[in-house]
Amino acid sequence: MAKLIFFISLQILLAVVHSTGDNFARTIDRKLHRKEKLTHFKVYWHDILSGPNPTSIMIHPPVTNSTTYFGGITMIDNALTAKVPTNSTLVGQAQGFYAGAAQKELGFLMAMNFVFKTGKYNGSTITVLGRNTPFSEVREMPIVGGSGLFRFARGYVEARTKWFNLKNGDATVEYTCYILHY
Repeated sequence: MAKLIFFISLQILLAVVHSTGDNFARTIDRKLHRKEKLTHFKVYWHDILSGPNPTSIMIHPPVTNSTTYFGGITMIDNALTAKVPTNSTLVGQAQGFYAGAAQKELGFLMAMNFVFKTGKYNGSTITVLGRNTPFSEVREMPIVGGSGLFRFARGYVEARTKWFNLKNGDATVEYTCYILHY
């Protein structure tokens, strides 16, 4: 009888250990996801450094004697609008930072989320992470993820400067977005 109790106890213990083992993940059939879509739109990014309510604030200055902003970091909460004027329809915010990452030319590391606040995409985001050389006519940066309706997002953006104020640094940039998502 003692052997039977030991054997049953051992079976129960093995069952418990096996059920709490490496079963924390499982493979999901990709066919269960909806069809992948390509979404394309334009938004206008307003980088405001001047005035009483700037949307871009330097949080770390560039290294001494840098002519390229190298080492400088600017935190942003920039408006995204439907058209070029800053007072056009607000569709969301660009939240993140840009940092001077090139010593010999003006080149930024851009890390930002486009947070959509209106319409079909309200509450959804895309994440842009890449290199931006603002004096180039067109800059391409990858979309590395998203949330909400842009879950599993990937793609790219093209940035084109529409307006730049040399005196105070304010700028408006057109972002053309190409997003693959489910």
